[in-house]
Amino acid sequence: MPASVPIPRHSRSGRSRAHVVSALLVLIAGSAGCRNGAPSSGDPGDANRDDAGGTVAARAEDADGAVRSDPAIEALLQPIREQHELPALIGAIVDDRGLRAVGVVGVRRHNASDPATVHDLFHIGSCTKAMTATLAARMVEKGVIRWDTTVGEALTDLGEKIHPDWRSVTLEQLLMNRGGASTAVPEALWASLWTFEGSDAAARRKLVDAEVARKPVAPAGSKMIYSNTGFAIAGVLLETAADRTWETLMQEEVYAPLGMRTVGYGAPGTPEALDQPRGHYLKRGKLTAVRPGPRADNPPAIGPAGRVHCSIPDWAKFVSAHLQGARQARGLTGRADADPGDGFLKPETFARLHTAPPDGDYAMGWVSDRRAWGGELFWHNGSNTMWFAVTWVAPEKNFAVLICTNSGAPGAESAADAAAWALIQHALQVTGTATDSD
Repeated sequence: MPASVPIPRHSRSGRSRAHVVSALLVLIAGSAGCRNGAPSSGDPGDANRDDAGGTVAARAEDADGAVRSDPAIEALLQPIREQHELPALIGAIVDDRGLRAVGVVGVRRHNASDPATVHDLFHIGSCTKAMTATLAARMVEKGVIRWDTTVGEALTDLGEKIHPDWRSVTLEQLLMNRGGASTAVPEALWASLWTFEGSDAAARRKLVDAEVARKPVAPAGSKMIYSNTGFAIAGVLLETAADRTWETLMQEEVYAPLGMRTVGYGAPGTPEALDQPRGHYLKRGKLTAVRPGPRADNPPAIGPAGRVHCSIPDWAKFVSAHLQGARQARGLTGRADADPGDGFLKPETFARLHTAPPDGDYAMGWVSDRRAWGGELFWHNGSNTMWFAVTWVAPEKNFAVLICTNSGAPGAESAADAAAWALIQHALQVTGTATDSD
């Protein structure tokens, strides 16, 4: 089976630890069953027909508009949750109209009885990167910044403190992980970010100013080096151009236009009450819950790279906008009532976000890929080692899947991969076992 694309996940020590997204890339790598069983791409057909193959409800909401957990999705997720000993597991199916089906199983905290709900908040880790890239795209379309705006242009206040090799690095290169930013943050700097008492924006500047004072680890544009710091630099470029914080810009340009009302940063919930799911990790062989607080996530300095939490229905709005935009960019027939991303970005801008350089597969916050079950598609995952999230978006099938669990233990990744594959099989009526990619 082919090697998979490494997507680093955040480690508690602060270093981005490369891991291999093995299970999903292997599981849904495409088999004879996938080729023969998946519906063909093209016109989604009548508005009353289920585009995903007829196995999911027309919408995730009941007649009263409330989102309900789908028993069919629950039945797919529960054995996976039990096998991998996860506290909770949630999965959703999305098309260009929005959320089609969602199901959740399990509890908010290991060995507790409080059930997880479809409205609970889950940490999506590095899936935040696509949101930061989307913010950049909105600002580019408005003329606030350019894709080729450079570090030297934006950070004029640093003067000669910027290393000469950083001056020509562009916003687009940073969002493609091709700016030459390092994967690992120096230990002393990382430790200082944990104890930093200033604002989140000031913490980002502390990290960014230190990074751009050093020589990049590779020439700009030469190769992909996965870097949370690179996305922090991109965030600072956006802040500087608009004279607003990244958090404010995200609210104004991404969350509010898409109707996302549950987004926050860091671990969700409060320490005093079990009002949201808790993240978990393996401690001396035992699954251990982490109380919400500063140490329950990575430092705010890398917010643009991976600190978002939100409800799955809200994340579905974001993913649906990208699915719709990708379909429009590819000339695929859209639904008459498909509105999550209507006017949000131009189709050509979505295409730019989803397209990787010819010599690589990392686009802007997305990995460009191909699978027999979905054709040309894009995906990303994320983890701060206490949560795990993954989404796959297949424009040719008018389909996306979202999976989250409140565990970063070793079994979480393979569980999320298995859950994604189960929902893909369920929605697209794919049969057989997956082997190699198409």
